Amino acid sequence: MSSSATSPLAPATGTATRRSRTAVIALCWGLVLLDGIDTFIYGSVLPKMLGGHSLGLTPDVAGTIGSYANFGMLLGTILSGMASNWIGRRVTVFVSVVIFTFATLGTGWSQSSGQFGLFRFVCGFGLGALLPIAISYGMEFTSRGRRALATGIIMTAHQTGGALAPLIALWLVDEHGWRTAFIVSALPALILLPVAFKLLPESPTNLLTRGRRADAELLAAAYGTELAEPKTHHVDKLDALKNLFRHGQWSTTLCFWLTSFAGLLLVYGVGQWLPKIMVELGYDTGDSLLFSTFLNVGGICGMLVAGRTADRIGPRKVVIAWFLLTAVFVYLMGVHMSVGVLYAVVFLAGLLLFSGQTMVYATVGTHHNDEDRPTALGWVSGMGRFGAIFGPWIGGALIEAGNADIGFTMYACAALFGALMMALAALTIRTRSAARH
Repeated sequence: MSSSATSPLAPATGTATRRSRTAVIALCWGLVLLDGIDTFIYGSVLPKMLGGHSLGLTPDVAGTIGSYANFGMLLGTILSGMASNWIGRRVTVFVSVVIFTFATLGTGWSQSSGQFGLFRFVCGFGLGALLPIAISYGMEFTSRGRRALATGIIMTAHQTGGALAPLIALWLVDEHGWRTAFIVSALPALILLPVAFKLLPESPTNLLTRGRRADAELLAAAYGTELAEPKTHHVDKLDALKNLFRHGQWSTTLCFWLTSFAGLLLVYGVGQWLPKIMVELGYDTGDSLLFSTFLNVGGICGMLVAGRTADRIGPRKVVIAWFLLTAVFVYLMGVHMSVGVLYAVVFLAGLLLFSGQTMVYATVGTHHNDEDRPTALGWVSGMGRFGAIFGPWIGGALIEAGNADIGFTMYACAALFGALMMALAALTIRTRSAARH
C-alpha cells in the first residue's frame, strides 16, 4: 500500500528544514523516554513494596496489577491510531502524555491496592497510546530512505527509560519510600510537555486528510517533507481500520499481528524473568541482575544497527534474520558456560531481541501509506500486547513447575515463530503484487 503521488508543491530543502525535522525526532525521543521510565518504574520499586507489604500487596496481587497495565496498553495502542485520524496526531500525543503523567502521580498517592491497580491501568492506556503516534511522527518527518533508522532511534528512548527506572528506584526508594519514585518519574513530563506543545507540529498528512490542504502544504514546505495525496478523506471514520483488511490485505495484517505477538512475548518474557531464571540455573544473584543491564544495553545498540541495516536491505528481511538469530542466542542463554562468555551472549541477545520487534513496527509503517500508518501501527502494537501478557505468564508457570531450565528454549521457539510469520507476510505481499501485474 504505497503512498500516492506527491503534491506539486516541491518540498523545501536545506539546513533549516533538516534542523526542523531533527527537532521533531528529538521531541518524540524525549516523550518516549518518559514513556519508558513510567513503564518500567513499577517493576523497579516492586521488590521494596512487596518487602514492606505496602498497600497489602502480595506477589499474586502484584502480578495482577501488572496485567492491568498491559491491558491498558493494549486498549491505548489500538485506539490511538484511529483517534489521531479523527482529532489530529498532535492532540493525541498531548492527551496520551497527560494521561500517563497524572496516572503515575496518582499511583504514587494511592491509598489502597485497588486505587493503585486502577491508576496503573490508566497509566498503561496513556503509555500505549503514545508509542505508535511517536513512531508515525518519526517516519513522516524523515526522508524515505531513513525511516527504519528513525524508528530505531525513537525506540532507543524506550530502552533508555528502562535502564533509568532502576536507577531512579535505587536513588530514592530506600531513603524516601516507593511513592517518591513514582512522583519523580512523572515530574519531567510537566517540563517537557509545554515545550512539545509549542514546537511539535501537526502531521501534514493528517491535515490534508481532514481537508486542510493550504495548512498541510505550508507545513510540508517548512519541514521539507513529502506531501502525499491521500486516497481518501476518511468520510468513514473507520476507513483506516478497514484498509487493513481490504483487497486481500487481511492475510498480511494477520501475519504482522502474529509476528508482533511473538516479538513482545520475547521482550516481556525474557526481560522480566532473565534474572530469576539465571538464579534458578545456578548463577550468582549479582551476575543475574547485571545480565539484565547487558540485555538492555544490547537493546539500545541494536536499535541503531537494525535501523541502518533495514534502510539498506528492507525491514522485512531484518525482522526475519534478527528473529532467527534471536532464537539462537536466547537458546544459548540456557546453556551452561563461563560467565564472561555468557555476558557476551546476553548482550547479543538483547541487541537482536528488542530491535527485531522494533523493526516489526518499521515494516508495518513502511508498508502502509501515511494516513493509514497510525492505525496500522496501533493495531499491530495492540495485538502484540497479548504476547506481552502471555510471555511473563509462561515464564512464571515454568519456574513454578520447576522447569526453569527449559524457559529459554520456549522463548527461542517464539522467536522462530516470529521469523516464520514475517516470512509469510512477505510471501503474501509478493503474491498480491504478482497478481496485480
